[in-house]
Amino acid sequence: VPPEEAGSGGDTNGAAMRIAPVGIMMPPEPLDTLVAKVAETCRATHNTSIAIASAAAVALAVSGGVSGADWRAASERAVTAARLGATLGHWVTGGDIAARIAWAQDLVRGKAEKEAIRLIVDLVGTGVASQESVPAAFAVLEVAEGDPWRAAVISANLGGDTDTIGAIAASMAGASAGLSRLPQDRIAKLHGIDLAAVRALADDLIAAREAKIRSGKEAAA
Repeated sequence: VPPEEAGSGGDTNGAAMRIAPVGIMMPPEPLDTLVAKVAETCRATHNTSIAIASAAAVALAVSGGVSGADWRAASERAVTAARLGATLGHWVTGGDIAARIAWAQDLVRGKAEKEAIRLIVDLVGTGVASQESVPAAFAVLEVAEGDPWRAAVISANLGGDTDTIGAIAASMAGASAGLSRLPQDRIAKLHGIDLAAVRALADDLIAAREAKIRSGKEAAA
């Protein structure tokens, strides 16, 4: 099967779940360059308009956070990335990702946490479909007000594809908040994870990002 056809049926949330490293590595501008890298990453398994739109939104939110944008500004910009991502890959039917992200965040804005969770579960959806779980992750980001630990805990209480929603919501929140905002006592209790290796990988991704920024400046000079 040609690589461009291998992912022609992949419209679930796997690409969005694993896209955070691309968001760390790629600067948010030029937007079309970031989205093209997202589409390249999706090609083998999730080469569809819905999956690419979802992954592009998450990547942009992460990239914006790494650049210093607060969580709200980064997530609002993510809607634009979703619109661009939706023009790539094999078109598949389904709710518009950009519209559903904006709707889901508006749905829970200002709501108490218990009510917001009910709205996410009952209306947004927490299944493996990209058009459910990715807008749900952005809704969680809204309810958590950008706090990565709170985003993880809220996600864990949703039911459905909680691990994916938590991974997406917490990665977006964490990119804006930074390591210092994470509860270090909880991190210290994690088992089976080499935190030194995680930090080394993050350093490598940031180094790649800085190299791309330098290259872009040199090309523009």
